[in-house]
Amino acid sequence: MAMIKIATYIFAILLLFGCKNDKASTSEITNTSEKSLKSEENFGIVIHGGAGTILKENMSDSLEAAYKAKLKEAISVGHEILKNGGTSLEAVTHTINVLEDSPLFNAGKGAVFTHEERNELDASIMDGATLNAGAVAGVKRIKNPIDLARDVMQKSEHVMLYGEGAEEFARRLGYKMMDTSYFYTRDRYESLKRVLRKEQSKNEKSISFEDSFIKDSKFGTVGCAALDKHGNLAAGTSTGGMTNKRWNRIGDAPIIGAGTYANNATAAVSSTGWGEFFIRSVVAYDISALMEYKGMTLQDAAREVIQKKVPALGGDGGIVAIDKDGNVAMEFNTAGMYRASMNSEGELVVGIYKEDE
Repeated sequence: MAMIKIATYIFAILLLFGCKNDKASTSEITNTSEKSLKSEENFGIVIHGGAGTILKENMSDSLEAAYKAKLKEAISVGHEILKNGGTSLEAVTHTINVLEDSPLFNAGKGAVFTHEERNELDASIMDGATLNAGAVAGVKRIKNPIDLARDVMQKSEHVMLYGEGAEEFARRLGYKMMDTSYFYTRDRYESLKRVLRKEQSKNEKSISFEDSFIKDSKFGTVGCAALDKHGNLAAGTSTGGMTNKRWNRIGDAPIIGAGTYANNATAAVSSTGWGEFFIRSVVAYDISALMEYKGMTLQDAAREVIQKKVPALGGDGGIVAIDKDGNVAMEFNTAGMYRASMNSEGELVVGIYKEDE
């Protein structure tokens, strides 16, 4: 009888532990599934429309509303693509298209004028999954330069094409060549005229580089960085460059590593600012490198580059970025930056001024 009781007791203990282990296993499976689902649903997008001395007191209510509405429209396009399982490359391209088609921003339709009263457009895009990239510079008849940059990446063996050669490549792909009058906007043209009048009032030999440009004429670039549900990052940037630029000057926007960079191991970054300094600082890549080699977070890396390294050289501007986990950075050292972000929950953040942070 005693032996039966002992056997029954041992069986009860084994049964109890077995139930606990089954519960633990079920819990582990549930947690793993939840994490997997959460990972699959993790995506996000962030954009900028340029940085500079953007002050609320200088902005009319109607213009501020117009900027915010366009930023919301653009980021919503990309977010919808990501939400439906589209790629980060698709989201970046179509989001930037909206900004390129708006006269509010210095890209595409709203591009600034060169010294010779032309519009010269630059753009670049990068795929974080493959580290493949494409760029165009100095094109004059391409409605959406970011589209051509993507085609350079995906349909040629090259990374960057320039000027007439880039447009010949576009023609072979069936692009419609825009009449250059499409890019004319009165505000941009009047900005150029103000700079030219300033030049004429001075001795050309004594005018400084900075005097040759209206303050903040170097800002207005548009850009986007995105993470899709597949865990892939992408970034793109598009610009009309600097007002009154000469000699076919090219800034950072089409330069991979300076204006645009994406790497699935770290982050996707798009820059806006004084291009010469962003090229010298290799801004977009530097942020990624600080994350990869020093183990810094995206926010800390962005702050290190934008608040310390670039100003130390005399430059200014900002970046937007998103890392492999969906964390977003919108860092700038100017008074303002047109910007917006949207996460997988659909939470939208739109900002213009420094105080919007």
